[in-house]
Amino acid sequence: MIIYLLKRLLGMVPLIIGITLISFIVIQLAPGKPVGLETDLNPKISAEAQEKLRQHYGLDQPLHVQYINWMKNFIKLDFGQSFAPDKRDVLEKISEKLPVTLWMNVIGLCIVFIVAVPLGVASAKYQNSYFDRTTTVIVFTLFAAPSFWIGLLGMMYFGVHLGWLPVSGLSSFGSENWSFGARVLDWAHHLTLPILVGVMGSFAGLSRYMRSSMLEVIRQDYVTTARAKGLSESYVMYKHALKNAILPVVTILGLSIPGLIGGSVIFESLFAIPGMGKLFYDGVMMRDYPLIMGILSIGAVLTLIGNLLADICYALADPRIRHGQKLS
Repeated sequence: MIIYLLKRLLGMVPLIIGITLISFIVIQLAPGKPVGLETDLNPKISAEAQEKLRQHYGLDQPLHVQYINWMKNFIKLDFGQSFAPDKRDVLEKISEKLPVTLWMNVIGLCIVFIVAVPLGVASAKYQNSYFDRTTTVIVFTLFAAPSFWIGLLGMMYFGVHLGWLPVSGLSSFGSENWSFGARVLDWAHHLTLPILVGVMGSFAGLSRYMRSSMLEVIRQDYVTTARAKGLSESYVMYKHALKNAILPVVTILGLSIPGLIGGSVIFESLFAIPGMGKLFYDGVMMRDYPLIMGILSIGAVLTLIGNLLADICYALADPRIRHGQKLS
């Protein structure tokens, strides 16, 4: 198992380099430059002043030199200073916003797993029934619908029409003076709608993966043998079939992490949640290269760690993987 973990950790290094390199190039190809925010609307700034700004930001150097310099600082966990007027350290700005996004994604993953797995098992157990067909239509509708559109409908109906849930922010005005329990309930109240909107796509997809995996497993000979022994259908489904059917789903759950992190940009901007997604959106609008690269790098690392944890769970459940054997 230790050898398996070392191989995976070493394999993450070229992946991080490739992700950061592609991100760095794409950012540079995007229209507009950071100095444009300070010069375009000020006709009094001369060409010499613009060039000095480019030199100050290091944008006058060749692209490969800029990337090498950035990578040297990245190894030291130094993302530089933001191009925003506050000139704060990028890592400091991200560390303030990251916990919000991280907790929202962790809670979202737990909700997805708790709801999607039993739903997929039930759909497989009652295949082609009215329940199966109804849930299939519902989850595919949720999967196809744009998350921002669902978010707007939720804001209009649950926030404006019914008044049940807040439509913006992370806490109520004056909540800093409340007790800890009251603040936690207030956070949960504010985050209910954004988290539900953020997990719609993953919830729909994972439940279908679970259904397909269960249908494949329950046709195996050992499941037929368990039924022939007179075991109850629920015992066969949840004790024998579920353990093997859930293995591919664990991997899919790890692969859904990028979607949740990417979706944070949408629903955090939509609901004005002060998280990393909202910070990333603001950075893109301001062409804040150090901030964008810092967020993309941290998001890539979190995604790779999530996939590694999923693979570790897979290896713990299947000895053939951690011993390097080929699956038959």
